[in-house]
Amino acid sequence: MKEGKTVWFCNSCGAESPKWAGRCPSCGEWNTMVEEKARPAKKTRTIAAAGHHAASRPVPVSEIETSEEARIRMPSAELNRVLGGGLVAGSIILIGGEPGIGKSTLVLQNILSIKSRTILYVSGEESARQIKMRADRIGRPSDNVFIVCETSLQSIMEHIEALNPGLVVVDSIQTIASDDLESVAGSVSQVRECASQLLKYAKESSVPVMLIGHITKEGSIAGPKVLEHIVDAVLQFEGDSQHFYRLLRAIKNRFGSTSELGIYEMCQRGLREVSNPSEMLLSHSGEELSGVAVGVTVEGMRPFLIEAQALVSTAAYGTPQRTVNGFDYKRMNMLLAVLEKRVGFKLAAKDVFLNIAGGLKVSDPALDLAIICAILSSNVDMPVPARTCMAGEVGLSGEIRPVGRVEQRIREAEKLGMETILIPRHNLKGVDVSSMSIRIVEVAKVEEAFRALFA
Repeated sequence: MKEGKTVWFCNSCGAESPKWAGRCPSCGEWNTMVEEKARPAKKTRTIAAAGHHAASRPVPVSEIETSEEARIRMPSAELNRVLGGGLVAGSIILIGGEPGIGKSTLVLQNILSIKSRTILYVSGEESARQIKMRADRIGRPSDNVFIVCETSLQSIMEHIEALNPGLVVVDSIQTIASDDLESVAGSVSQVRECASQLLKYAKESSVPVMLIGHITKEGSIAGPKVLEHIVDAVLQFEGDSQHFYRLLRAIKNRFGSTSELGIYEMCQRGLREVSNPSEMLLSHSGEELSGVAVGVTVEGMRPFLIEAQALVSTAAYGTPQRTVNGFDYKRMNMLLAVLEKRVGFKLAAKDVFLNIAGGLKVSDPALDLAIICAILSSNVDMPVPARTCMAGEVGLSGEIRPVGRVEQRIREAEKLGMETILIPRHNLKGVDVSSMSIRIVEVAKVEEAFRALFA
């Protein structure tokens, strides 16, 4: 490839094109092609010709030996849950989130509590003094965590070779650049090259690497999509900066489940784990208010109770407003259509505002029943009976469909002092309810749920 030649890369998927295109031919995204200088092609030899390693051969699955992956337990139990039990040796983890959400604080307070291994913290955004100020605020001094402010990949690899750490943290991957490429830091080729070199180091040395990454306006990890394919796990740290709660989700995890959820509370001295989110997400005022219903949701293996708040009012303008926080907007419109078509409540000319308490974003379909009960409660201005919760998915014909882990949901509601729970009919097959003191009401239609609550 001639020196000085330029090629076009897609910011979304990293695909390469010899000329500009309005739409990426690989992923189909519009206006994502950026121009960069091409890297001269290097002559490479095959592994067999180089003579360093024996040529690979196909092996039957039955002959492959397996063993339990060695894991490094992190000080945070919530982080361990999302990772699937801890950091796997030789893995590379990517943590993404909005600016100021607490990504660096989460990583720093965890590595400051690890005393059993040497840790190298590479910062390309902050000075060592700023990191020290954050460490003092967290209040966890450590002598085995080494800070280096560097953006050159070659210099970082030299520091790693000299220190020989047991864990490497890079904050952030978009600020690191390789001297072999002429493009600026954060470009498609730089992010891909730096991530690939760090991956190679992690796999060869069995040292885990944690990368902190930026996100775009749409909420996805900044840089080419190939970055998410390179790493072993992608963790999303999310939450509203105006609320105290932060959620840690696993978008991708080669060594564990992607359905687990970690909950933190932002405090003056860093992030505090929330071991029982139900008690913190429910209001304890004792006053019965219309438009509030308690639903039982499950994230991963953890059930917890959450409040759905709704406000229905006469539309002040010609077009009714539909505003949603923490729930899928299209799914709420579907539930409103079910209420109007199947049950007969006229909501087409009314404003509907829906909010999930605590600033959380919930996608569990079992929250459908709580959503429609909160909307109806606000519409008729009648409160849902105290100490009553519910779990059920609502279908388009108005039926309430069974949900998973119903026994865990009932146990959690009983533990928090709930007296009545509404669940779908025929959802208790194989569940022993003889030891449960909570009153269980089985409903098959939306109308039955309304009669049970407001009769």
